[in-house]
Amino acid sequence: MTKKVRVGDIFVGGGESVKIQSMCTTKTSDVGATLAQIGALEKAGCEIVRVSVLDEADALAIGKLKSGINIPIVADIHFSAALAVKAIESGCDKVRINPGNIGGERQIKLVADCIRAHEIAVRVGANTGSVEREFLKKYGKNEFSLVESALASVAALEKYGVEDIVVSVKASSVPLTVMAYRLLASKTDLPLHIGVTEAGTEKMAVIKSAAALGALLVDGIGDTLRVSITDDPVKEVWAAKALLRAVGADKNFADVISCPTCGRCEWNSMALANEVSEYVKDCKKPLKIAVMGCVVNGPGEASDCDIGIAGSEKYCVIFKKGEIVKKIPADRAREEFFGELNGLLND
Repeated sequence: MTKKVRVGDIFVGGGESVKIQSMCTTKTSDVGATLAQIGALEKAGCEIVRVSVLDEADALAIGKLKSGINIPIVADIHFSAALAVKAIESGCDKVRINPGNIGGERQIKLVADCIRAHEIAVRVGANTGSVEREFLKKYGKNEFSLVESALASVAALEKYGVEDIVVSVKASSVPLTVMAYRLLASKTDLPLHIGVTEAGTEKMAVIKSAAALGALLVDGIGDTLRVSITDDPVKEVWAAKALLRAVGADKNFADVISCPTCGRCEWNSMALANEVSEYVKDCKKPLKIAVMGCVVNGPGEASDCDIGIAGSEKYCVIFKKGEIVKKIPADRAREEFFGELNGLLND
């Protein structure tokens, strides 16, 4: 089990739930626009938000942002120890830095002392574009150079007494991401932030993230995650929630299962499956709901479901835990099913 680290009012690692992160695309010093985007991310289910700090105005804006949001805020800084200090003093709950580009030993100590004084967390790590040259020369661009570079960043802060550290090793390659995180998990008990960097636009980004992060989460690796998408960051949160549900890391939702249909299907089960999925999308109750194409296999294949429906051209059956409770004409199936479903939702 990884170490537990506090980020604002929540914890990551140590058996806590996997926390969903995203990052604002707005200019941080544009407080109005950034607050609006964070509000949308919060509503979608984001639990930790990251903002870029490119200048002093961005750093100073963090204090104003903190008063208008309900989730921890992470300041993302590169190349400037002074900006890191300003962001920390402005009230960020966590800082993301790269000791390798923040300056020399004096600058690293300055930031480390500030992190300790304000008792906040820090994330360090490496991606394929920021591996230290010595490790690239030694290993090449692979999981070994990624992990060794990340651990060198950890050591640079631990040298000055920083303990609440989160680590990441990201690549745009799915196999490399998985291999790097598995190796990192074998070498440290620090909490891990997992993600595929530069994953691309929505469709491929979701597929890449599902492949890499799904494999890691099933292995028990990952304490926070971001599904990086070149699009509205709210989509990152939706994808992350779906991913956590798919791997069983989030059970407080209504899981709608449905068959892909085949030539045996004689009614529009696809339309009902989509309608039911939309209807229960905000449900926080652990339920399993089935919309199946035919009566031949429906109740049997979905026997573990709390409720389900399967049909034919003339009639449908509603079943609970595999037992048929109603057989009804097809033209009344939707109405009857939603009646039974609402009973479960409101119970």
